[in-house]
Amino acid sequence: MTTESSTRAALRRLWRIPAVVVWIGCGLLLSLVMALLQKLTARPMGAERQRWARWWMCGLLRVLPLRVKCHGLPATGTRLLISNHVSWLDIILIGAHTPVHFLSKAEVRDWPVIGWLAAAAGTLFIQRGQTGGTSLQTQLTNALQQGHSLVIFAEGTTTAGDQLRTFHGRLLSCAIDSATPIQPVAIAYRQQGQPDTIAPFINDDEFSAHLLKLLGSPRIDVELHFLEDLQPSAGNRNQLARKSQAAVSQALGLTPDSGAELSSELATGTAVERLKSAA
Repeated sequence: MTTESSTRAALRRLWRIPAVVVWIGCGLLLSLVMALLQKLTARPMGAERQRWARWWMCGLLRVLPLRVKCHGLPATGTRLLISNHVSWLDIILIGAHTPVHFLSKAEVRDWPVIGWLAAAAGTLFIQRGQTGGTSLQTQLTNALQQGHSLVIFAEGTTTAGDQLRTFHGRLLSCAIDSATPIQPVAIAYRQQGQPDTIAPFINDDEFSAHLLKLLGSPRIDVELHFLEDLQPSAGNRNQLARKSQAAVSQALGLTPDSGAELSSELATGTAVERLKSAA
């Protein structure tokens, strides 16, 4: 990095860091207000919480150096969104554009700041590792049957955005069991038409260092594609995963990776796990 570019990055951080801190503070304050209102009124506030979460995420997108272009429309009604995964920013992008619930491990609920904001936004905290995969599928199926749209990052990990890894079908059984449509989502971060190298949250990236690098970055162009729905009757879970992967691959102009089998852990958990180490 040249001296000139370092100076520009420092100047960008000079106003972006306070803006992010203030906006996170607003989020914490609003989540506290929502919790108090729910306690005082003794009624569920799921719809209000989702509206707050979308408003807050939209505001965060304005503070971060992202210029978003949305293609297509989020489907109406309950659905399972299946997306490629590049960064923790993916969660904010999708959440700002459509009312959905993200998945996270149950222990995230107890993390400082992150767990509070996640709970206030309506994150579904999944109990895992106790009664096996069947229990997880049951929890996801029940959530869809109750009208909660969900997001799954089916690659099982984040990538640099220049490739598309295998979409795993194990978690798609919940869409079949609940007769819920599947909407593929494609996300790309670009600088001057090429895959951006700053947005990806990969390998051993630490959240704090990644955020600082991001806040010093020039504007990053983001392509967000909401693609055509797939009906759960269109195949078994693996066939639906392949069809979703093909749709995302075509939207991004990437060739799917047909290499070795990857872990089918939720990628949301992968990204959030790194946030824990930074907390």
